[in-house]
Amino acid sequence: MNKKTIALIVAILLVVILIGTVSYGVFKKFTYKVENPIATINIEGYEKPIVVKLYPEYAPNTVNNFITLANNGFYNELTIHRVESYVIQGGDPKGDGTGGPTLSAIDKSIEKDSEADKEYAIKGEFKANGYEGNPLAHEKGVISMARSSYTQFSPDLVEEGYNSAGSQFFICTDYTPSFNGSYAAFGSVIDGWETLDEISKVKLKVEVDEETKEETQTSTPEETIKITSITIDTKGVNYGAPETVEPFDYYSWYLSKYYGRS
Repeated sequence: MNKKTIALIVAILLVVILIGTVSYGVFKKFTYKVENPIATINIEGYEKPIVVKLYPEYAPNTVNNFITLANNGFYNELTIHRVESYVIQGGDPKGDGTGGPTLSAIDKSIEKDSEADKEYAIKGEFKANGYEGNPLAHEKGVISMARSSYTQFSPDLVEEGYNSAGSQFFICTDYTPSFNGSYAAFGSVIDGWETLDEISKVKLKVEVDEETKEETQTSTPEETIKITSITIDTKGVNYGAPETVEPFDYYSWYLSKYYGRS
């Protein structure tokens, strides 16, 4: 066999190997499926954690935010502060439904309580906010972001609440169609249903009017329900930090609207 024949055979083999490598890469690209991240919510006093499958394909920035907060330990030792007939809600650092995160919770380069450590919010990934990519309905077990509403101050302040979610989340314990398209659902429970059901039935605090002695049941659990940790298995994917926006400043809006001051 002469040198030219050998060179031709080698060239053919190299072409075959190259074609095979490229074909495998293309095949792998179109057949490889990224696994969805899985959140494990551990709650003090409950044996089974609530396990949630997250959907970055429907609410990518919302998922990025939740993953970053959780895996930075933000939710550790916070509470489930609200229990209704249709949801349980937690993730508030103040524990009363009025709190939210600051930038140091998602960016380790920012010192906690420093001047740069300002409150932040994220854009709402739902239809009412002009986002069309989220088909998740608020069925039992769906996790979604809580957000603020300012319409009690002015009927004009509807859209200002759309981009106000931060760290608070809720899990539906019943189908709540009124939330569809107005809140950013981003995952669903796949295990720990019994824990979700038990929490939904806890005894709630009762307030008594000092004058009339009339009793009113609140949505606050009588005994503290503590989140010991939320950890998220990202299946090897780096989702990165979320994009943030400045929260709506109602106080400045009020001064500007009624007193012409900023």
